Amino acid sequence: MSEETLTEEQAADLLISWELATTTAAKLAAPGPRMKPQEAAAEVAALREAAEAAVGHVHRITQLEAARELGAETGETLVVDRRGWAKANAESFRELLAPALAAAVERKPEVAQGAGGGQRSSAQVFGSAVTGAELGGILSFLSAKVLGQFEPFQQNRLMLVAPNIVEVQRELNVVPEDFRLWVCLHEQTHRVQFAAAPWLADHLKTKITELSVNTMSQADSVPEKLVEALKGLRKGAEQDTGQGTEPDGDLPASSGPAPSGSPRNRLLAAIQSPEDRATMSHLTAVMSLLEGHANVVMDAVDHTIVPTVKTIRRRFEERGRNRGPLENFIRKLLQLDVKAAQYRDGQKFVGHIVEAVGMEQFNRIWEKPEHLPTEDELHDPDAWIQRVLPEHA
Repeated sequence: MSEETLTEEQAADLLISWELATTTAAKLAAPGPRMKPQEAAAEVAALREAAEAAVGHVHRITQLEAARELGAETGETLVVDRRGWAKANAESFRELLAPALAAAVERKPEVAQGAGGGQRSSAQVFGSAVTGAELGGILSFLSAKVLGQFEPFQQNRLMLVAPNIVEVQRELNVVPEDFRLWVCLHEQTHRVQFAAAPWLADHLKTKITELSVNTMSQADSVPEKLVEALKGLRKGAEQDTGQGTEPDGDLPASSGPAPSGSPRNRLLAAIQSPEDRATMSHLTAVMSLLEGHANVVMDAVDHTIVPTVKTIRRRFEERGRNRGPLENFIRKLLQLDVKAAQYRDGQKFVGHIVEAVGMEQFNRIWEKPEHLPTEDELHDPDAWIQRVLPEHA
């Protein structure tokens, strides 16, 4: 099989051992709190109920009509353990990075030599194994931190990581029913965002693909650059980033200054063109918007929705300030604290606009890509109002 005949999926498999990534994450991930089978079954059922109940509250707070259709779609909610979360995110990484990995193979055709006959060199096998193990380690770490995640690139699925939710609830000593609903309110907000802007998932995927393809095509060392890209370009978990409920989960790194030698700095060194830097800036602004909007929604949650919400907020914030030295080191390595600052920027942006023009007018932000904020507007929300809502400027 020559490199011309390789599909994107085959290229992805050449450069990363996805099987090793999944098995590494599974081996390194702690199982979580001990629960009897009947307790675990009851927790799963309760999380599904909380996920469904959260939609109506998000609808009332956001005033987004797209939420009306989501309440009955309980089949889109997956309650998983840490291994299940890691496996699902490995699949998402594979799909999202496939075009970039194909570009890397095209630039270095020797990587594809022997792909058809299984005669890959030992260096190629070692490189894919190293990268797979690196990804597995990252997924293992994040699998113990993420409470929930809406995945717009994989069938619009919402994942709730049951052992993490139970573990944090017990650690904080808060009311289980209230904590479940509090977590689900955040994640269902993300689900409603993408329902209100059905074009947004493809838009984000296109931009991430553009940036990752250019980064991979410029890389001298594909495995090393893959590790940097995996740390800097995906939301965990994305994300997930997606987007996880942990308030400082993974996001694309900001285009601002970074400490010399940091993963973010080394990644930006490979992004040379103005177009790539503009794409990075755009991703930063959009992801900050999504998390900032979710935080504004969460601030609107009061005791009529979650009776013990003040206690949950206070204890959750205190928990975030009491991390051990090893966890702090890993967070700095993955630039997770940088992302937390971006979330705060997004929250200030959304809050200012809602206060200035109201939620209904703010919701025009979900109408089309042109209404998304720039990174400059993220720090100057009045400029966004003047551009998108000149009648309110």
